[in-house]
Amino acid sequence: MTVTLSALDTCESSFTPLVVIELAQDVKEETKEWLKNRIVAKKKDGGAQLLFRPLLNKCEKETIGNQNLYLVGASNIRLLLGAEAVGLVKECTDAAMRAFTYGTRHSFKGFHDNNDDFLTMAECQFIIKHELENLRARDEKMIPGYPQAKLYPGKSLMRRLLTSGIVTQVFPLHDNEALKKLEDSWYTRFALKYQPIDSIRGYFGETIALYFGFLEYFTFALIPMAVIGLPYYLFVWEDYDKYVIFASFNLIWSTVILEVWKRGCANMTYRWGTLVMKRQFEEPRPGFHGVLGINSVTGREEPLYSSYKRQLRIYLVSLPFVCLCLYFSLYVMMIYFDMEDWVLSLHKDNESVWTSLLLYVPSIVYAIVIEIMNRLYRYAAEFLTSWENHRLESAYQNHLVLKVLVFNFLNCFASLFYIAFVLKDMKLLRQSLATLLITSQILNQAVESLLPYWLQRKHCAAVKKKVQALKVDVDTTLYEQVLLEKEMGTYLGTFDDYLELFLQFGYVSLFSCVYPLAAAFAVLNNFTEVNSDALKMCRVFKRPFAEPSASIGVWQLAFETMSVISVVTNCALIGMSPQVNAVFPESKTDLVLIVVAVEHALLALKFILAFAIPDKPRHIQMKLARLEFESLEALKQQQMKLVAENLKEESQEDRREAT
Repeated sequence: MTVTLSALDTCESSFTPLVVIELAQDVKEETKEWLKNRIVAKKKDGGAQLLFRPLLNKCEKETIGNQNLYLVGASNIRLLLGAEAVGLVKECTDAAMRAFTYGTRHSFKGFHDNNDDFLTMAECQFIIKHELENLRARDEKMIPGYPQAKLYPGKSLMRRLLTSGIVTQVFPLHDNEALKKLEDSWYTRFALKYQPIDSIRGYFGETIALYFGFLEYFTFALIPMAVIGLPYYLFVWEDYDKYVIFASFNLIWSTVILEVWKRGCANMTYRWGTLVMKRQFEEPRPGFHGVLGINSVTGREEPLYSSYKRQLRIYLVSLPFVCLCLYFSLYVMMIYFDMEDWVLSLHKDNESVWTSLLLYVPSIVYAIVIEIMNRLYRYAAEFLTSWENHRLESAYQNHLVLKVLVFNFLNCFASLFYIAFVLKDMKLLRQSLATLLITSQILNQAVESLLPYWLQRKHCAAVKKKVQALKVDVDTTLYEQVLLEKEMGTYLGTFDDYLELFLQFGYVSLFSCVYPLAAAFAVLNNFTEVNSDALKMCRVFKRPFAEPSASIGVWQLAFETMSVISVVTNCALIGMSPQVNAVFPESKTDLVLIVVAVEHALLALKFILAFAIPDKPRHIQMKLARLEFESLEALKQQQMKLVAENLKEESQEDRREAT
């Protein structure tokens, strides 16, 4: 029997809560009732057809106090139909990955009619988020009770409620039992072992699992660089000609690890189903605004904004602001060099243990200033990119990443390039690189994980004390959990985590022939980074909604660009070494030409390697080709069936006319 959405029950009083909606304290009752009706209403009536109830019932509200917290869930059948709607891909019994459909559910591996574990909790929460975000205004002109909150047909209700401040937050709940199991296998027992990436994916979704997979892969890929760099540091510190081999290895290494990662990523995402998951037409991002009109592609009514106005904002405001910030960054860098000169002169005049320690102070202060500037600029970049009013979330992210990467690259590496190619002071370059790398790693660990964890522990203790003081007869387990989680910080995505790895990759690859120990420090940092990031995800921040992802996205291009820049930098540093210069004592032109020729040869080798190593393994390519063939065959069969039905109808019509 075919089950339709209209047959589902949305009035279950008891269900597994998956998502929490918090309303503002002063929200009117008519607004609450309208929102509830829209969430539980049938799909054909414009609702989401989900299960919905307040966190506290009437009796509990009188006992504990009023809380505008509501729980959202869904029946198993509703989640399965939702999985079909969002295009989730699952493994079939024949080991092929196919888009899930409710009609063919029994052909999928692990599915049983009484099995509630076919979909992971992360997938269930993603489905509910999708349904809530796709609640659209129909005939309403405004949100009931709030005449100023205007609506128009097709507007996302949940986004309008959030921007109007009526809904303060929507977040998925943790599963405490599953979270405890994940923590036990992930980070609570410190050991050198692989991360449970599939378990992370099952709990947090593909985007976060890919970050931790890349972090682990990058850490292990750094080990050969660290092992080779250690003897170079100990035995051939000043022999730059010997670094030619080390630098060449670095260049090949940086290319190979990125290409091999793409293959490993394809393997993982195919197994998870996101590699073959078809992308739907992107909806306008929540902050997008404009004059109401008709989208020429979809035919839907939505805000429209002139691309010409957006380009004016980008080139007349955003670009000059970014250039001004870059100039300010360079100005701060010159202040740092003035401090270095002052400390050096002080040390020469009064050489002592204190002045020797003072030599490191400018670099440490500059490293702290760099971190502060990076964070302040990040807020400005987010405001500017939002003000540019990009329609799509992907366009917003691309412009934000570009702004942040340009500034961070200049802010973090400009001083090193200045020391290397203007001052030509290799001793100062080593000292500055080591100080910047180590200081930034310590600051990141403290600011991103340790400080938020300490604050969260204090909050947890306060909430538990408050709940214990209630002395009520009702079960407060769920109440306490929701209260704890609603006050947790919101995880803003993997942007900052990837940015940290990107800068670390730059420190390791750009100046490898001057400071071979950079890779060793990066490995030590990343082994602790895995555990601190895991702690952050599990205990510091709210559980983020899962987001399907087939790769690390634009960050792959960012890392590849950095590896190209490292080729030029390392070749230039080798060409500047005294040993290489001694080979061409008279003609510097020959030296420059040879260095440029070597650089071009290495770049050619790099691109040949990138071309020679396929992005997807052969067996994945075959499976994808097979899926495409099956889709074409299914389309042909459908067309032939339609033709046959048309011919049959025409034949019957001819017979009737003949009689």
